Amino acid sequence: MPPLALPDMSLVVLVGASGSGKSTFAAQHFGPFETLSSDWFRGLVSNDENDQAATKAAFEALRFVAAKRLEAGLLTVIDATNVQPESRRSLVELAREHDVLPVAVVLDVPQSVCVERNASRADRTFGASVVKRQHDQLRRSLKFLGKEGFRRVHVLSGVDAVAEAQFVREPLLNDRRGETGPFDAIGDVHGCRSELESLLGALGYEIERDDEGRPVDAAHPDGRRVVFLGDLVDRGPDTPGVLRLAMGMVEAGHALAVPGNHEAKLVRALEGKKVQASHGLAETLAQLSEESAEFRHRVLTFCRDLVSHLVLDDGRLVVAHAGLIEKYHGRASGRVRAFSLFGDTTGETDEYGLPVRLPWADDYRGSATVLYGHVPTLEAEWVNGTMCLDTGCVFGGRLSALRYPEKEVVSVPAEKVWYEPAAPLGRAGSATGTTGTAPPRDPGLLRIDDVLGKQVVETRAFGKVGIREDSAAGALEVMSRFATDPRRLVYLPPTMSPPHVSSRPGVLEHPAEAFASYRREGVERVLCEEKHMGSRAVVLLTRDPARFGAPSGWRGAVHTRTGRPFFDDATGEAFLERLDRAAAAAGLWEELETSWLLFDAELLPWSLKAGAMIREQYASVAAAATAALPAAAAILQTALDRGVDVGDLLARTESRAANAEAYRDAYRRYSAPVSGLDGVQLAPFQLLASEGASHLGQEHAWHLALADRLAEADEAFIRRTRRIEVDLAVPESEAAATDWWEALTADGGEGMVVKPAVGLTRGTRSLAQPGIKVRGAEYLRIIYGPDYLEPANLARLRDRDVGHKRSMALREYALGVEAVERFVAEEPVWRVHQAVFGVLAMESEPVDPRL
Repeated sequence: MPPLALPDMSLVVLVGASGSGKSTFAAQHFGPFETLSSDWFRGLVSNDENDQAATKAAFEALRFVAAKRLEAGLLTVIDATNVQPESRRSLVELAREHDVLPVAVVLDVPQSVCVERNASRADRTFGASVVKRQHDQLRRSLKFLGKEGFRRVHVLSGVDAVAEAQFVREPLLNDRRGETGPFDAIGDVHGCRSELESLLGALGYEIERDDEGRPVDAAHPDGRRVVFLGDLVDRGPDTPGVLRLAMGMVEAGHALAVPGNHEAKLVRALEGKKVQASHGLAETLAQLSEESAEFRHRVLTFCRDLVSHLVLDDGRLVVAHAGLIEKYHGRASGRVRAFSLFGDTTGETDEYGLPVRLPWADDYRGSATVLYGHVPTLEAEWVNGTMCLDTGCVFGGRLSALRYPEKEVVSVPAEKVWYEPAAPLGRAGSATGTTGTAPPRDPGLLRIDDVLGKQVVETRAFGKVGIREDSAAGALEVMSRFATDPRRLVYLPPTMSPPHVSSRPGVLEHPAEAFASYRREGVERVLCEEKHMGSRAVVLLTRDPARFGAPSGWRGAVHTRTGRPFFDDATGEAFLERLDRAAAAAGLWEELETSWLLFDAELLPWSLKAGAMIREQYASVAAAATAALPAAAAILQTALDRGVDVGDLLARTESRAANAEAYRDAYRRYSAPVSGLDGVQLAPFQLLASEGASHLGQEHAWHLALADRLAEADEAFIRRTRRIEVDLAVPESEAAATDWWEALTADGGEGMVVKPAVGLTRGTRSLAQPGIKVRGAEYLRIIYGPDYLEPANLARLRDRDVGHKRSMALREYALGVEAVERFVAEEPVWRVHQAVFGVLAMESEPVDPRL
C-alpha cells in the first residue's frame, strides 16, 4: 500500500466503531500530544474514561484544546468513534474556523472483530448491539464524507489495511518557505505584454522567443525569479502573449505566480460556466479564440492550478493578489482563497458603483512582508510592511516590480491608456472595476493594542524581548500624558548597570570589576568615557520636518530618557538652532548626506532638570545635617570636657558632620544657575543615526570624533567627552585607565563609562553590555547617603546584586537599537513606537534605583 498523504496543517478525524483499533493506530502514527482522545477527556472531566454521562463535557474540553492547537498551526488528531454525521460536522466546522484542512481516516474493520476486541476488555460493559449500531452508521457514512467537507478521505478496509497503513506528511501547496529568492514581484499586468517585456528587461532578465518571435520564457543571469501577483489577463491588448510568457517562465522554474480575481473569472468562462463578460473578459475571450484549442486548455489548466497565496523565504514574505491578513498566512480554506483574490469589502458601494474595500493593510501587524496588487495606486508605497504593486499599467499608469529582499521598486511607464478606468486612478474608489477602498486610517495614528497587554518584541540584536502587561499599563500613562509625539520619538536610552562591587577598602565601585566583566565576555578592547553629571538627553535635529510628520519650520526635539520634552517651545527652538549651526560648521550635513541627525547625549548642568529634586531632596537633608550635627558635636564636646564618657558618641557625630559636608559638596558640584540657554551645555557621545543609516555599530571613537568637531564649532555650547582606550590583554593599559579614573573622580568628576570599543559587540553568550558605569566614591554619597562609607554601611551595600539591572540594560538596549533601525528602514510608526514604548515599560520593573 502506498503511503497516505496528510497535509501537515490539518485536522485528522479518525472514524471507526468501538474496537476498530483507533487508539492503537493513533499511537503508532502520531505524536503523543497530537492525538486528542475522547476517552482520555472523559477521564479528565470525570475520573472515568467510560463514563458516558461525561461525554458532553469531555467534548467541550476536547474542542477547546483542539482549537488552541489549530490556532498554532499544529496537526491535530481526534480519536473518537465519529460515526455520526453530526459529530463529524462539528469537527469539519472547527477546521474551517481555523482555516485548516479536515481529513477523515476511516478504520473500516469487520464488525465481528470489533465485537471480539470489546469482549476481551473488562472496562467495556456495552454489548454487541452498540458495536453493530456504530458499524452500520459507519457504513452509511462512507460515500458522504467528501460531501461533508473533508478535503481528503482515506478508507482502510480490513484489519490488514489498518496494519499496513503508512502516512507521509506534505506541506500545503502554499507553503514555499524553502524558496528564499531573490525575487522580483510584479503587479497586475492585465494583458500589457510589451510593458511586461520592458519591465523584465529593466530587471535584467533575458527573454527567450519561439520561432515566431513570441516571448516564451525569461531567465535572470543571477538566478532571480519573478513572482506574478495575479491579474495577468483582461483589458490589455495581448493577454495571450502575457500568458504565454508567464506560463513559460513558471514551467521553466523562472517564476512563481498566484491567481487574481480576473484569472478566477476566466477559469469559469473557459469551463463553460455562465459569467458576465465584463471588465475586460470579453476582450480576453476574443483574443484567446484566435489561439489553438491546445493553448486554451493550457491556459485553463495553468490558471485553475494556481494556489491562492504563497508563503516564501522561511515565512518572511507572503504574496497574494489582494493581500492577506496575518491569521490567514499559510492557511487553506475557502475564505482564505476569497480574501486572497478579492480582499475584504464593507458591503457598500461608492459613487462609481464599485464595492468599498476594507483597508486591511492599515491594521496589519504581521512580521512577514506582504506584496499584492488588485487595487491600482499612483505610487507603490509601504504600509505597515505591505506594498501594493498594482500601479495601473493598463489604465495608463506604470507596471511595477519590487526587488526582494532589496525592497527596491522598479517601474516602466505604460505605452498608452489601454482601458479607461471606471473611477479616477489612485483615489479611494479604485479603478479596477471590481473593488473600491474605504478611506485609509492616518498612518500616524497608533492603536492601543499595539502596546497594551503582554507584548513580545522581536529584535535583531537580542532576539525576543518580553514586556509585562502591568509594565505596559504604567508606561501608557507617561506616554499618553507627557511624552513627545510618537512620530518624533525615535529612541529612548537604556538603563546602565554598575560593575560588581569592589572588595577594595573605601570604595564600592572600581574599574577593575568592569574590565574583568568584559574580559569574561571575550571583549578585547574597551573605551572609557568620562561620565558627565547631567541629565540624559536624546536630541533629534532635522532640516526635513515632513520626515517626522511635523509642520514646516520644525527643527526637532530634545527629550529626556522617559520621552518628556526638556524645554519649552521657544527655548527648544533656540537650542536646536544653535546645534544646527554647529553641525553645519562641522560639515556633518554634507559628510553624512543627511537631512536629520539623532544624538544620544548628556545635558548639563544637572540642576537644569533636577533643580527641584536638589532643593527638596538633597539640599534639605544637607541643610538639616550641617546645622544639627556640628551643634550636637559642640554639646558633646562640652560634656566630655566635664568628664562625661561620650567620647565614642562624639567621634561618631563628628564623623557624621564631616560626611554631611562632603555630601553637600558632592551635589553642589553639579548645580549651577542657568538662564535660558546661558550656562547650558550639551555633551553628545553617540550619533545614533542619520538618513538611511544606523551608526550603532560604529566604533565609539568615531562617534566622539564627530562630537569633538561639534565642540570645535561651539566650545561654549558643546562639552567634549574625555576618554581613554584600553587593551584588556595589556595590564599597563588597564592600569593607565584606572589612574585616569582615580584622577577624574578626585577632581570632582562623577566617574566613567566603560564600553566595548565597537558598538553592538557580541560577547561569548549574547550581546555584550553596551556600557558599565563606574562611579567615584564622593559622587556615590549622593546616591547612597552621607554615611555610606562607614565600614558597617559599606559592608551591607556590598551585598547588592546587579544581575537584574544588567538584564534590563541589555533588553532595553536591544529595544532601543531595534527602534532606531526600524525608523532608518522607514518602517511604519507603530513598529518604531512598539520598541520605544517597550524601553519605557521595562523601566517600571522593580530594581534598586541606586544601581
